[in-house]
Parts: sequence; structure tokens; C-alpha cells
Amino acid sequence: MFKLNIFFIFVLIACALGVVTSQHTARKLFMALENEKGIERKLEVEWGRLQLEQSTLIMHGRIEQIAKENLNMTVPVASSIQIVSISNAEDRLSPKSLEP
Repeated sequence: MFKLNIFFIFVLIACALGVVTSQHTARKLFMALENEKGIERKLEVEWGRLQLEQSTLIMHGRIEQIAKENLNMTVPVASSIQIVSISNAEDRLSPKSLEP
């Protein structure tokens, strides 16, 4: 009977150590998960900031300003602007109009 009690005590200790180990592992994994969620939130904020920055960089006014300052480009005078519609361009490029 004494040997059986000693055996059960060792089994009990092994089970207790298993519970403690599994709880410790679960806590470590939970901390890692929370850490990754924090990183995700930071990346979402950075992504939003980058989208805002991109939208400001592609605004027409900014593009026009850069074209004027860096490339010395100007808006052409109204008399030199020629508007071509799609239907006129297709008529000019059709095979019938290209034949001699």
C-alpha cells in the first residue's frame, strides 16, 4: 500500500508540473499574440499615413507645381491647344482612310 501511495504522489507531481508548464506556455503565447497585435496596429496606422501621403503627392496642383519648378514647364496658350475626340481619331486611323 505504501508503494502505491508513493507512485500516486509521483503521478500527482508529474501532472502538477504538466499543468504549470502548459499554463506557462499558454501565457507566453498570449503575450506573443498581444505583441503581434500591437505591431499590427502600428502598421495599420503607418499604412493609413502612407496612403494619405500618396494621395497628396498625386494631386494635380502638386504635379503642376513640380512641373513648373523642376521641369520649367508652362501651360500652353489656348490657341495652340488642339482637342481630338475619340471618334475623329478612330476615323483617321481606320483602314479605309489609310488606303491611297
